[in-house]
Amino acid sequence: MTPIEITTQSLHVLTAVAVAPLYAGWINQCRAWLQNRSAPGLFLPYRGIRKLFHKDAVIAEGASPLFRMAPYVVFGTMVLAAAIIPSMSTRLPFTAAADAIALVGLFATSRVFMSLAAMDIGTAFGSLGARREMMVGFLAEPALLMVLFVASMISATTALPAITEELATRELGLYPSLAFTAVAFTMVLLAENSRIPIDNPATHLELTMIHEAMILEYSARHLALVEWASSLKLLNYSCIGFALFVPWGVSTQGGGPTMLLASIPLLAIKLAVAGAGLALIETVSAKLRVFRAPEFLATAFLFAVLGLLVHLLLGA
Repeated sequence: MTPIEITTQSLHVLTAVAVAPLYAGWINQCRAWLQNRSAPGLFLPYRGIRKLFHKDAVIAEGASPLFRMAPYVVFGTMVLAAAIIPSMSTRLPFTAAADAIALVGLFATSRVFMSLAAMDIGTAFGSLGARREMMVGFLAEPALLMVLFVASMISATTALPAITEELATRELGLYPSLAFTAVAFTMVLLAENSRIPIDNPATHLELTMIHEAMILEYSARHLALVEWASSLKLLNYSCIGFALFVPWGVSTQGGGPTMLLASIPLLAIKLAVAGAGLALIETVSAKLRVFRAPEFLATAFLFAVLGLLVHLLLGA
């Protein structure tokens, strides 16, 4: 590995870990503004994480080592995912060991550990949230894989940096296959990150929550890691969307340090626009009933399949 590759890889990981709570805070602010409410502080997620790290953890009686280990595994998988997503540059040494398919596997690993930890205590809410989470994941992963397959067929590779570089250097034009898959990816992003219309990240209503139901028994540093990993997952999904559908401004193999530095403010602009867009979608949408979630994700899968057929039949 060259020094520039090591620097780029470190910059990717540190930026993602540091910016993730800020991104979540920005989305919360935009939602409050759109709903004509007093907006919370932009740095409130940081203060919440800091406060939790200074508290003493309370572990449920009968909790196994899996319950204690799950937050660290979930946070570690999200950090590793951030290391192979080309948010600012395509020169990432870690991507030699993992491609877009492995990235989906990382997200699945995080989901499985979180669900097992939720069921480990044996509470009704934990088991309820775990089952709903696995149902959503079971339906969302095929749609996400189909989106990645379309991008892989266009660029003839499953390596996410290579896909990004190919799409960034293509002639600017309207590609219907990518337009359909972009709609599918947006729907998957909302479902996988427990956003409206699938779930409400701000709710604590027992009969409707999914993500919150799984983490009710966590406290202190464990809860801090879970919340941090949740915001990092949202950032990772957003960066995947940028890599597939808005790849311009990313430093490619031929770019120097100047292009890498220029990609940082461009990434900030993309995140600001994407955060505002997510807040707008959540504001104008109503939360679906749990049993309507399969219809929502089936529609996402159909959009992804439609994008695949458009590319195969029309080459567009």
